[in-house]
Order: sequence, then C-alpha cells, then structure tokens
Amino acid sequence: MKGNILKRVLDETFYIINTEATIRDIAKIYNVSKSTVHKDLNERLYSLDIDLYKKVATILKHHIDIRHLRGGESTRQKYLKLNNS
Repeated sequence: MKGNILKRVLDETFYIINTEATIRDIAKIYNVSKSTVHKDLNERLYSLDIDLYKKVATILKHHIDIRHLRGGESTRQKYLKLNNS
C-alpha cells in the first residue's frame, strides 16, 4: 500500500474514532468518495491494524443500527420547515 493511501486510511480511522462521524461526512472532509472511505475502513484497515478495525467496525455498526432514526428525523425536520413557511 502506498504511503499516501496509508496516511489517508489512518487519518480517516482516527477521525471516525474521535468524532464518530459518518462515512458520508468523512468522504466530504477527505475529498474522496463514500466507496473509497468504506474500502479504507473495512478492507485496508483490517490488513493494517485489527484492533483499530474492531473499534471502527463498532462505530459503523452503531451507524447502521440508528440510520432509520436519522432518516426519520431529517424527514420530520423537512416537513416542519415546509409547514412553517
């Protein structure tokens, strides 16, 4: 793995551990696609450091578990804004 990819993987890893940001947020910050972030945090990180991978996997699992709540809240906010206009 090239040095710049390795650095990006580790940067993304520490960012998600410290902030619990979503893959979409990380992709915007590091100016890469969501697919790249997903591959970095699942495949590349697994081959680099299994302990960091487990921490990240726990955060990503949590995001999957609550995604229906986030989607519902954003829809509720959208319609509240439309009704108040």
